[in-house]
Amino acid sequence: MNIDMIEAAAARLAGHARVTPLLSSPFLDEIAGRRVFVKAECLQHTGSFKFRGAWSALSGMPQAQRAGGVIAFSSGNHAQGVARAAQQHETRAVIVMPSDAPRLKIVNTRAFGAEVVEYDRTTEDRDALGAELAESQGLTLVRPFDDPQVIAGQGTVGLELADQARAAGVRQADVLIPCGGGGLTGGIALALEARAPHLRPRPVEPQGFDDVARSLSAGRIERNPALVGSLCDAIITPAPGQITFPIMARHCGPGIVVSDEDALRAMAAAFTRLKLVLEPGGAVALAAALFHPETAVGDAVIAVASGGNVDSAFFTRALELYGA
Repeated sequence: MNIDMIEAAAARLAGHARVTPLLSSPFLDEIAGRRVFVKAECLQHTGSFKFRGAWSALSGMPQAQRAGGVIAFSSGNHAQGVARAAQQHETRAVIVMPSDAPRLKIVNTRAFGAEVVEYDRTTEDRDALGAELAESQGLTLVRPFDDPQVIAGQGTVGLELADQARAAGVRQADVLIPCGGGGLTGGIALALEARAPHLRPRPVEPQGFDDVARSLSAGRIERNPALVGSLCDAIITPAPGQITFPIMARHCGPGIVVSDEDALRAMAAAFTRLKLVLEPGGAVALAAALFHPETAVGDAVIAVASGGNVDSAFFTRALELYGA
């Protein structure tokens, strides 16, 4: 993994992915006690940053390989990204999704033309199921985070951030990133190392599913004891990736952990002050910026709002509990 791969992915994404805005609000600044900027990846195609990695992976395949179809496993955002990228490349996509994934994500994945195979994440091994389907049907597996081309695509967020932070006059800041397996965090970290070394990437996770924070602290990969039990389904993974963890270990500051309640509060703040719709997992970085300001350093803090694919019930709950 290197900056050349990320720049190549950016060239392939040009005209296909949105350059998402870096937003701010004086009301958020007041809560955090410093300038707060929000990178609105919830406005990306399919409602999350995952489209970048999916397009990067599919567009980087030889045409004959891509024509044979692709397979992915995901709780929803990677699923939708791969489904849309496959649809636009006019190839088949099979997506393995947990049966307890938000119904909106399952419905949207099917709407992009993908075949959805549901599984029980508490009793079935998604990796084994995906590998079996890939081999039996001749499909190419597009991993959700531990794939060089996927990481390169996600790293284009970092290229945009470097330019946008410079334009905003940010001299030093922590960049807080919702983190599951580390594809987005690792990609952004590589991009910032090359283009904005004064910006420090920090992974943010929900309580009870802080495998990346614990792994960074221990210096070795640690696993989550469970895979269910948080509202932040989009960023719950078993463990950091074999590719992503070394990148994060080299370039990231310590991990930050927030509660589900903090995520709901951040969802309400994003809607009230920025008119953004965030899902719980996509709101954890903003939650850290607003409600745990002591964990960040610098004259400003940048929070990546990674996704907005939230069921109406969860969104209504956030607004009823914490809306203005």
